[in-house]
Amino acid sequence: MKKLFFAVAALAIVATSVMAQSDPIATRKATMKKVGEGAAAVGKIAKGEAPFDLATVQAALKSMQDAAKVMPTLFPDTSKTGGDTAALPKIWETKADFDAKWAKLGAEATDAAAKIKDEASFKAEFPAVGKNCGGCHESYRAKKS
Repeated sequence: MKKLFFAVAALAIVATSVMAQSDPIATRKATMKKVGEGAAAVGKIAKGEAPFDLATVQAALKSMQDAAKVMPTLFPDTSKTGGDTAALPKIWETKADFDAKWAKLGAEATDAAAKIKDEASFKAEFPAVGKNCGGCHESYRAKKS
C-alpha cells in the first residue's frame, strides 16, 4: 500500500511539472485543491467531527510537503493575471517572503509528519502547520467576494 501511495505521489509530481510548464495558474490551482482536500479532512479530525486517522493526517502533510516544493516555481511573471487567479500582486512584490513561507510550511509539515504518531501528538503538532497556511492566504490570496 505504501509503495502504491509513493508511486502515485511521484507520478503526480511529474504530471505537475509538465503541466506547470504549460499553465502555471491551472497547476497551482490543482495543487492547492489537493492541499485543501487534505486540510479539510484533517480539519474534521481537529474539530472532533471525524476520528483520528494517522493515514489521513500523513497524506495531508505529504500533500503540503509536495506543494511546498513546487508552488514557488508556479508564479512566473507571466502568471500575474488570467486564469481566474486569486493571487495578489504582493506575491511578486515580495517574492522572497512568499518563497520563504512555502519553505517554512514544507519544513513544518515534514517535522509534523515525523512527530505525529497518535491523536495527542496530532493535537500538539498540527496547529503550527495550519497557522502557516492561514498566514499565507491572508497575505497573498485575494478574498472571495
